[in-house]
Amino acid sequence: MTPADTNADGQLPVKLYYRIGEVSEIVGVEPHVLRYWETEFRSIRPQKSRKGQRIYSRRDVDKLIKVKDLLYSHGFTIAGARKRLREGGAEPTAVVAVVPAPAPRPGAQLRAALGEIRRDIVTLLGELDQARAGIEVAGRTHGATAG
Repeated sequence: MTPADTNADGQLPVKLYYRIGEVSEIVGVEPHVLRYWETEFRSIRPQKSRKGQRIYSRRDVDKLIKVKDLLYSHGFTIAGARKRLREGGAEPTAVVAVVPAPAPRPGAQLRAALGEIRRDIVTLLGELDQARAGIEVAGRTHGATAG
């Protein structure tokens, strides 16, 4: 980073967005390292320009400087740096996918409902047969006494 790249306090230049080459110089690592860190740290997600170039925000640059400090100065591993950033609130917690119990298949529910309907129909048919038999017996008995 050249002196023209910083303001009077030695801080980052006041800009809304930085390109990967600028961020590489500011942070002090090669661009491929920045791209790798993007894959490892969910909180570092530069936007892309219409041309597909990475456009880093001031917040992204600050996080990258923190990541470099943890990795290079304090000897953290990627996982350790990620954990430290997460504890500090700079890195989102890992997404834990809650897998619900598999829902019964619609076909299985339908099959069960149809089975219940079938049992009801069979029961009703049995009752009708009994009622019909009772009517026939009553008719025969009634006809025999009447005649």
